Amino acid sequence: MKKRNTGFLALTFMLSFSLVLGGCGGNNNAGGATGGNTGSSPAPSADNSTGGNTGTEGGGEAVNLSFWTLFDGGDGDNMQKLVDEFNKSHPDIKVKNTKLVWAEYYTKLITAVGNSNGPDIGISHTSRLPDLINQGVVTDLDAVAGEAGVDWATFNQNLLDATVVDGKHYAVPIDTHPFIMYYNKKLLKEAGLLGDDGKPVLEQSADGFLAFLKTLKEKLPAKTTPFALSNSNDDPYRLWWALYSQLGGNDLVSDDLKKAEIDKAKGVQAAEYIQKLFTEGYIKKNDPDFYKNFQSGTAAVMMTGVWATGTWEATKGLEFGAMPIPKLFGQEATWGDSHTIILPLTKSEDPAKRKAALIFADYVAENGQIWAKAGHIPSKPSVLEKQEYKDMPYRSDYAAVAGTVKFNKPSTKNWQIRDNVSFKILNEVWANKMKPAEAMDKMEAGVQKELDK
Repeated sequence: MKKRNTGFLALTFMLSFSLVLGGCGGNNNAGGATGGNTGSSPAPSADNSTGGNTGTEGGGEAVNLSFWTLFDGGDGDNMQKLVDEFNKSHPDIKVKNTKLVWAEYYTKLITAVGNSNGPDIGISHTSRLPDLINQGVVTDLDAVAGEAGVDWATFNQNLLDATVVDGKHYAVPIDTHPFIMYYNKKLLKEAGLLGDDGKPVLEQSADGFLAFLKTLKEKLPAKTTPFALSNSNDDPYRLWWALYSQLGGNDLVSDDLKKAEIDKAKGVQAAEYIQKLFTEGYIKKNDPDFYKNFQSGTAAVMMTGVWATGTWEATKGLEFGAMPIPKLFGQEATWGDSHTIILPLTKSEDPAKRKAALIFADYVAENGQIWAKAGHIPSKPSVLEKQEYKDMPYRSDYAAVAGTVKFNKPSTKNWQIRDNVSFKILNEVWANKMKPAEAMDKMEAGVQKELDK
């Protein structure tokens, strides 16, 4: 991947895409990922003059690190706890956490780095990493990782591989937040579909899931929604991507990232299946708030990101379970993204700061049981074995999904392809206004148009 000169960053930041969407994946209900500052606040100045070359071994002035994050709510609280505990246990390193508004975060990061005023440490979604690399915002980590004691073998390989571009590590993954399924235990029990183990009685196949939803529709009151799902944009797209991936579909772009390469037959099959869920009435049409539908106890199952776990836990009287989305087709796969820690390009590129920053990043990943409180799956498998993690309900029921998330190839156009092409066209399919075969033709043309820009 060819990087742009950082001198052009200030001119190009306005092209940064899809920054008005809330939540981890662009859904207003994807709690815990919005920022903490007001929309009118300027980007904070990252003082890169503090610290010095004292190293991280003690005996001198502490290395001071500025850290920009995009977390609010539970995510924001958990990240601040990690920062506080790190600072207590590492007196020779001082991390200052500055919370930015999620919708403005990437634009402010790109602008600040372009003005040589960026932070020492930042956050990036894996899906945004290729664009930041291309714009020269982030630096690769391989030269300093060994010095900081980062062992790449301790990370979930699927999550780690998604952060490697052109053979170089550009980020430390701290989680994945994939698309999973939640279910209402009371409603499933009423329909005779809850096993003695508290899990759904559900055949893992395309026909099996349809039969499961049909039973829910027949056995439950008419006002109950068998399957709560948004009628447009993020979550039905995530389901389509998951089923397309279960079918073994290619990414939407070629390996050289220059051509549209949709496996249209598999794309059609996945879209037809989801369209059927809408047309046969398993998903409520024009649902004004499918989150509230499930939260109020009037939906039997729903699919969304793991960030909803904390919300359901805090909902009085909601008896729910969580699990991977069913394997409807040939292989287990789902949509997902990851939060990662990055080292933005700085004016000084101080070796002591870079080492200290990666020590901090590895600490956050190593203590993923704290980060997992919001529902995220930790990036290090060893965290899953910690008693503190095991003691939290629900998380272990879907932790294995980290290995089946299907990430996009490292195209700088992934978000434009999603928002400007996939959402727009697939929404017409869910509304039964376009046949899936026509949709795949239009998606192929639309993807190519974005790649050619």
